[in-house]
Amino acid sequence: MTGEKFQRLVDIMRRLRGENGCPWDRKQTHRSLRPYLLEETYEALECLDSGDPACLKEELGDLLLQIVFHAQIAAEEGVFTIDDVVDSISGKLIRRHPNVFGGADIQTAEEQSRNWERLKQEEGRKSVLSGVPKHLPALLRAYQVQAKAAHVGFDWQKADDVWKKVEEELAEFKQAVREGTAREKEQEFGDLLFSLVNLARFLKINPEDALRTTIEKFTDRFQKIEEELKRRGKRFEESSLEEMDDIWNRTKKEEREPRKSPENPGSSLRT
Repeated sequence: MTGEKFQRLVDIMRRLRGENGCPWDRKQTHRSLRPYLLEETYEALECLDSGDPACLKEELGDLLLQIVFHAQIAAEEGVFTIDDVVDSISGKLIRRHPNVFGGADIQTAEEQSRNWERLKQEEGRKSVLSGVPKHLPALLRAYQVQAKAAHVGFDWQKADDVWKKVEEELAEFKQAVREGTAREKEQEFGDLLFSLVNLARFLKINPEDALRTTIEKFTDRFQKIEEELKRRGKRFEESSLEEMDDIWNRTKKEEREPRKSPENPGSSLRT
């Protein structure tokens, strides 16, 4: 049944791109679809963050559509088909899991990661880092670059060493702010960010997820300021920083105060 439903999607896409299909779909190219692929990816990530399975189901479908769309364009150009795409990833999964589909003895996730990188090198990768896309957000790219280097043993030995590196880079950034050029400030700030990403990785924190959560928290609190000022009949230009800061701090305090359940007044509904 899964195969039939997938084929139906492929057929729908083929019809949309056909002579009597949709003008918008027919007009698209690999390049014009780039922003949609990125947009659908991030919308799927939002659903993962929200924990809403209905949302995730819908956005994974939108993401799958982008894959089928690109494959259909490639098929029309005579480059490859959706069958080739499926064959490629299936073959790769089998090839890179010799512990499952072969006789290799791999017991841990760490061993599997190292073996995965070794196999990619054997397949022709010029560098351990060449598999990290340059178009990733810089924070996520830094995390992936560091993780790949760590998989082949190029890593700090303990968290204390990473902390020292962060402190070293912070001191260098402060000095650059006091005495350096604009370019030097930028470089030292980049070094500081890179060392913080290393620390996050060592502490098993995804820095991209952490920053995205903080951005959402800031957005929510800022919107509370907007709502409260509107309730007071005021605009931003009519409000002082102290007034807005007071609303911000009260919102922050309310978030941290434990909520009491009517059934169990001693239990906290929020950590």
